[in-house]
Amino acid sequence: MKELFGHLKDGRRVDAITLTAGDLSVTILSYGAILNDVRLRGVPYGLTLGGSEIAAYEHGPMEYFGAIVGPVANRISGARAELDGRELGFEANEGETLLHGGPQGLHTELWKIAALSATSVTLTLTLPDGKGGFPGNRLITARYTVEAPATLRLELTATTDAPTLLNLANHSYWNLDGTATTDGHWLQVFADRYTPVDGRMIPTGVLDVSGTGFDLSDGHVLRPSDAQRFDHNFCLADGPGKMKPAAVLRGTSGITLRMDTTEPGLQVFDAAPIGSGAMNGHRGVPEVGFCGVALEAQRWPDAPNRSDFPSVRLDPEDTYRQETRWSFSKK
Repeated sequence: MKELFGHLKDGRRVDAITLTAGDLSVTILSYGAILNDVRLRGVPYGLTLGGSEIAAYEHGPMEYFGAIVGPVANRISGARAELDGRELGFEANEGETLLHGGPQGLHTELWKIAALSATSVTLTLTLPDGKGGFPGNRLITARYTVEAPATLRLELTATTDAPTLLNLANHSYWNLDGTATTDGHWLQVFADRYTPVDGRMIPTGVLDVSGTGFDLSDGHVLRPSDAQRFDHNFCLADGPGKMKPAAVLRGTSGITLRMDTTEPGLQVFDAAPIGSGAMNGHRGVPEVGFCGVALEAQRWPDAPNRSDFPSVRLDPEDTYRQETRWSFSKK
């Protein structure tokens, strides 16, 4: 089902597409290819954070909530990178850092609905050469599919006509209890390494999680009072490949989310500094710090400046591919 969600400041229409199969119903926006809402039958609240006003998303406090971010998700240090001997410069939007593609990132784009059925929608986006500082005319496709009994699948593909940099991620915040924060949620991440960061949130290398506050391999209960904040990349593999377990998130309500992906990294962000300001979320009140936990399947951060990290280079003869699945259950 497709219906009007709202209009951007320039008057363009934004559609909301609802997909349903089995016990799961999701709403996708044509703006930002945003995963706006996820509903599980028998549960009286949404499982992912979002809002009902387009103003909250259009350069608003919820600009990344549920969006496809890129062209290069996460951070590029110094808002610069080198590609084939050419220095690429970007518009920094986090101090001197480029975050999620900058102010002209994919989350600000109106995507085209290319195909639609009761259970699936395909969105496409064409980026011209030089947009956001990235070379190449690029075609990006995002396909969301709902499958019974309660699985959501996201397939991302992209092509380019010139060498470029590409690293896409879905930036949904999950809260499985319908509460103000994720206090009491249990999170397990299937990674034995992570990338520690400096004061700019730029990776400094790769470390074993053993003996650190980042060992989530056996599960960890999230608390807003935690001294350790999570905004780090966990290393699932050394490069993209076959589908593999990434994380399990379980609320105190008994609802469980299992996430699988083909990506080599998973950014875990506890949303400590995030809020929705005066904008209400799906619960009808503003969101506050620790409102959800973001689990972002991706390549590793700052990869364009790290030859030892999985590459985010995309050449004309190649096709970028990512598949991520979220499966829900309730005791």
